[in-house]
Amino acid sequence: MATAVMIMGASGSGKSASMRNFKGSELGVINVANKPLPFKSDINTYNTDRYEVVEQLLKKASVKSIVIDDSQYLMANELFDRSGEKNYEKFTDIAKNFRGLIHFINELDQDDKIVYFLHHTEVGADGKEKCKTIGKMLDEKLCVEGCFDIVLYCQDHEFYTQGNGISTAKTPEGLFDSAKIPNDLKAVDTAIRAYYGMGGD
Repeated sequence: MATAVMIMGASGSGKSASMRNFKGSELGVINVANKPLPFKSDINTYNTDRYEVVEQLLKKASVKSIVIDDSQYLMANELFDRSGEKNYEKFTDIAKNFRGLIHFINELDQDDKIVYFLHHTEVGADGKEKCKTIGKMLDEKLCVEGCFDIVLYCQDHEFYTQGNGISTAKTPEGLFDSAKIPNDLKAVDTAIRAYYGMGGD
């Protein structure tokens, strides 16, 4: 199975910038938001917000590390595409489609592949920063963070590896030595591969 990792944070917090230390041969980016990278790079990007295309790209990619940026737009764009539908079933479908993508990754027969979801945050009912969804109905259908074993919270160009009182960050015990690390996704990728005994490029 492949590994899905959540990197969540507000716009401008340093999520996309965290890719800066990857070489183009090491990382692929599925660019859901159709935006340029915030640094000069030879990293290949592919613009799409269609789940079937995303899944094919994940399956066929030769690189072992892939970023979906920004992943909440998979949900938001589907909502806008279906804005003419008056029933509430679309919210259930949107949650199901997003969870289906995570399930697809978990079932990929590529144990050395890591897929990073770069995702915006919003303030939840408990006052903590959480993964952004599209409303209370979706929150009831799907706890996004609950679908991931590794959730990093990005703030001020740093990653929090554990809940810091304002976020739902979490990581397995011993994966990182500190509760706060630089926003270096390449270093995170190296740490995850070492922790789980995974190969790289």
